[in-house]
Amino acid sequence: MALTLYVDTARWRAHQQLVIQQFPGIVPVCKGNGYGFGHERLAEEAARIGADILAVGTTYEAARMKDFFSGDLLVLTPFRRGEEPVPLPDRVIRSVSSVDGVYGLVNARVVIEVMSSMKRHGVAEEDLPKLHAAIENVRLEGFAIHLPLDRTDGLDAVEEVIAWMDRLRAARLPLHTMFVSHLKSDELARLQQQFPQTRFRARIGTRLWLGDHDATQYRGSVLDVTRVAKGDRFGYRQQKAASDGHLVVVAGGTSHGVGLEAPKALHGVMPRAKGVARAGLATVNRNLSPFVWAGKQRWFAEPPHMQVSILFVPGDVAPPQVGDELVAHLRHTTTQFDRLVDR
Repeated sequence: MALTLYVDTARWRAHQQLVIQQFPGIVPVCKGNGYGFGHERLAEEAARIGADILAVGTTYEAARMKDFFSGDLLVLTPFRRGEEPVPLPDRVIRSVSSVDGVYGLVNARVVIEVMSSMKRHGVAEEDLPKLHAAIENVRLEGFAIHLPLDRTDGLDAVEEVIAWMDRLRAARLPLHTMFVSHLKSDELARLQQQFPQTRFRARIGTRLWLGDHDATQYRGSVLDVTRVAKGDRFGYRQQKAASDGHLVVVAGGTSHGVGLEAPKALHGVMPRAKGVARAGLATVNRNLSPFVWAGKQRWFAEPPHMQVSILFVPGDVAPPQVGDELVAHLRHTTTQFDRLVDR
């Protein structure tokens, strides 16, 4: 009995091919929990599509991925002096976001990130002249720019990249390769047309692996079903059942990421109102689970346990049977499955 990730493999791979066609020279990204699929599986998929380079989040991920992927590995987290040294092969490329960082990576393969409107990290415009001397002692693989997802001020993504290309060109820095993130395919094509001597390579994770939502589905196995009457006590905290119904124990708990949710940016009145309503219900121990039965997401009977969740199904709804599987609406990047099934 398990929390299972089912993958419609043919559909999933068809979507991958569509993205690859839209973004020539794509750099697949595999970081965190491997977008819900795991590092080893995505390394296999990257090799299958013929990727020559795979982007990972950290040096620790690179150390694990080197055994799964034989091509180059690009570490996205920028190098910092004093970081814990991790033994890595020469095919690992380090990202750098400061002039000091470049000086700290003598003889290494590096990609230099510039400061975008994200304002997360990157070399500032005023520091570009200092890069001339710094890059003499490294193997420069190119520059990179990480763009925001939303542009509420109307600033054009292509124009932001062009502005940086002009700055780098004015500083007489090599522009053979530019790694970019969060551009549309037509935007990438515009850049390639304007700068034919530069190879633009899109680093893509979410769109590549999770772009077709219907290609994957999580399901949790029903482990037990127990009838309760109004007022019956149950669970760790011995709460009282609010009405007659059934307690349904389903595979999938906090160790899988069930009940754990990353904060979301809310835009507009309605999403904010729903957020306030959910918060109000949570104060009286009413939390909606990700598990669906009889066409509705069911409420947690109590907070999820480590490996299972207990749901409450009201008495007027026929309960599931032991061995049934309940669809679960879970976020791939925060979920760990027990097993993955290709179909």
